[in-house]
Amino acid sequence: MKASAAQFPAPARDRRWPALYVLCAGILMVILDGTIVNVALPSIQSDLGFTQANLVWVVNSYLIAFGGLLLLSGRLGDLVGRKRILLAGLAVFTAASLLCGLSVTPELLIAARFIQGIGGALSSAVALGMIVTMFPEQPEQARAFGVYSFVASAGASIGLLAGGILTHAISWHWIFFVNVPIGIVAIFLSARLIDSDRGIGLRGGADVIGAILVTAALMLGVYTIVQTSQYGWISTPTIGLGALSIVLLAGFVARQLTAANPLLPLRVFRPRNVWGANLVQLLLVAGMLGFFFMNSLYMQRVLGLNALQIGLAFLPVAVTIGVLSVGLSARLTTRFGARRVLLPALVFVGTGLALYMRLPVHSNYFVDLLPGMLLLGVGAGLVFPSLATLAMSSATESDSGLASGLLNTTAQVGGALGLAVLATLAASQTRSLLALGESVPGALTGGFQMVFGMSAALIAAALVIAAIVLRRQPADVDVAERSEDAA
Repeated sequence: MKASAAQFPAPARDRRWPALYVLCAGILMVILDGTIVNVALPSIQSDLGFTQANLVWVVNSYLIAFGGLLLLSGRLGDLVGRKRILLAGLAVFTAASLLCGLSVTPELLIAARFIQGIGGALSSAVALGMIVTMFPEQPEQARAFGVYSFVASAGASIGLLAGGILTHAISWHWIFFVNVPIGIVAIFLSARLIDSDRGIGLRGGADVIGAILVTAALMLGVYTIVQTSQYGWISTPTIGLGALSIVLLAGFVARQLTAANPLLPLRVFRPRNVWGANLVQLLLVAGMLGFFFMNSLYMQRVLGLNALQIGLAFLPVAVTIGVLSVGLSARLTTRFGARRVLLPALVFVGTGLALYMRLPVHSNYFVDLLPGMLLLGVGAGLVFPSLATLAMSSATESDSGLASGLLNTTAQVGGALGLAVLATLAASQTRSLLALGESVPGALTGGFQMVFGMSAALIAAALVIAAIVLRRQPADVDVAERSEDAA
């Protein structure tokens, strides 16, 4: 049974919206860090002496820690209280940000980014669960999901702009230093405005063994894929490490079937909308993160734009997502249902990515880049609130942290694996074109075009799954019945 409004005393209900904004501000800091680094990667590479193959670990070390620990973090929120986990996560993230900014070697930066991922997992895993508990009624919950989804989706674009400004105006170190004062303020306001919750108690247990298994499997899997640029796809190291990753993942599944208190109880997958929405989320984020990462590199290496120019180029995406997700998305979801909003939104995202398959070497921003970005912004502004509504539709109060952690896990796993695969494919295609005598800009563009095509294919697969698997919400049914009555 979902939480009811009666669970909150009147003063608590009156400050739910300020509490939501504070929650989202803290989460925004975490989400920004997922993409703010992308624009600064060339500067980080030249300053710290990263190789091209190892540079991707500045992103992946964060994503793997994030994605691997989200399930455990969400469950811990259910057990000991979501506010406690949120505050702990913000504290770890803020301290790790300081360490990132002070890094002077590649190894130190990668380690600090991994710690950042741990803090991000702790704080982000409980966010959706807190929203479900604070806003149990559908109209308000849709609005709250819209605000959160704006932070989650537009934050990626805002991060690119912020990264460009800070890297261009000061240095790449400040993309991390800026988190320190923001984190301190977020911790203080969260402690004051967000109501405490006791959780269901540690008697429920937390499956630490399961968390270790799934984290190890994900880390090894992405490492295997990244290293294919050095060893190849059918080499002994690739096959051996990939097989070990699959064994660890199978061990995690077996553990969930036999553990007294599993990290991921398989009952959460019984509703079709839950596992269907999570699968769509995995494919969607894999495609979109590959787009942001590769488009940043295209503008830097082929078009010669600096960090600030790249950040400004992505600004229309952030503005479009913000306009749609905060207001229009909630109204459309309430009126027509999440599924009816999700399907056309995926079409917009896929079409925007498909336009980039024809990207020329000498492109014009307004003709070749902007149209796809606007379509992507429209789609993302509608798709993420709809997915959140569908994935959390069956969450109970005792499992809302787990459901929240699951949805965030599929996003981060999709992002990490998608980025690793797409980056490897782009590098391979570029080398092939260079061997055929193509110019460096042409070979780079050819590699990026392949990635954009693969990203569009991932969105197409997500659309097919959404259309087949996801069921209509009550609002969808009401609309259908009214149409039949009118006929």
